[in-house]
Amino acid sequence: MKTVKSTFSLSFFLKRNAQKANGNMPIIARITINGRVAQFSTKLEVLPEQWNVQTGKATGKSNETVQINQILDGIKSNIQSHYHTLLAGGQTVTPDILKNSFLGIDETYETLLTIFDKHNAELKKLVGIDKSDSTYKKYLLARQHVAEFIKYNYKSNDIQLRNMNLMFVKDYEVYLKTECRLSHNVAAKMIQYLKKMVTFARNTGIIQHHPFTGYTISLKKVDKGYLTEQELKQIIEKQFDRIRLEQIKDVFLFACYTGLSYIDIANLQESNIRQSFDNNMWLIGKRGKTGITYNVPLFKIPTMILEKYKGKFPEGKILPVISNQKLNSYLKEIADLCGITSNLK
Repeated sequence: MKTVKSTFSLSFFLKRNAQKANGNMPIIARITINGRVAQFSTKLEVLPEQWNVQTGKATGKSNETVQINQILDGIKSNIQSHYHTLLAGGQTVTPDILKNSFLGIDETYETLLTIFDKHNAELKKLVGIDKSDSTYKKYLLARQHVAEFIKYNYKSNDIQLRNMNLMFVKDYEVYLKTECRLSHNVAAKMIQYLKKMVTFARNTGIIQHHPFTGYTISLKKVDKGYLTEQELKQIIEKQFDRIRLEQIKDVFLFACYTGLSYIDIANLQESNIRQSFDNNMWLIGKRGKTGITYNVPLFKIPTMILEKYKGKFPEGKILPVISNQKLNSYLKEIADLCGITSNLK
């Protein structure tokens, strides 16, 4: 965790242009942090001849003077306590924030995780309409990474959006790659989700600055490789004793021969199988991510796979699709059993 040194001081002075009829002048408290100032009335007053400008205290030994100095000492101690509490919470402390904290003025500032939660709640409502469940889960994961980073780096449960800056973003990238051991591209995706939250806050006026100014997110090109005809044949001909591996193999082959993505296959229903203009059976539907209509002819192998599982699942489901994470894990096992080094994702 990086700390930034700041200059903080508290002083008291008389408001000499507000002398009262009894000759007393109000005692004002002045908070100074890094050259910025905030002032407030202590609700105390004293005669100017009973005030020491150098010490910022009342002079004399009367009960009234002693009481005034005790109250001023209490104010100073209390403000110092608020200052250190705010710092410990990972907050950038300004004179106004410290003053309002001491005075008990409730300033509500939007926090990063609050924005994340609002976004994810709205996204959940759209799952199955124009958003996929996998997209929703990715944003949940992104929110989890950010929350854990804030706790790790700032020892806090959240951070105000107005206190985010470029250093926050850069530290987050380092955290994702070191503590979370994410690859460059996965870390970049997590940062993209974070940027979307911050951009929303900026566009809606919640914050006036953009912490990502000067920061570039870049994805590295990855050669995923392709299966050879021989490798594909190995998978087709391989028989697995475990039912789950056999099912994953069928889902994978179905994807290979139709060109549909995981989310599109997961969303397939009986209603997507239709007879087209050529009197042959086609898969017709809309892409889960883009909403663009697809038309895919059903050739021999995908047709055989559909027949194999026909009527075995409830609610119109036609293939044994499991979570993407588990599916990828099984595909690695299938590749190993088939002696294939290519990535089957």
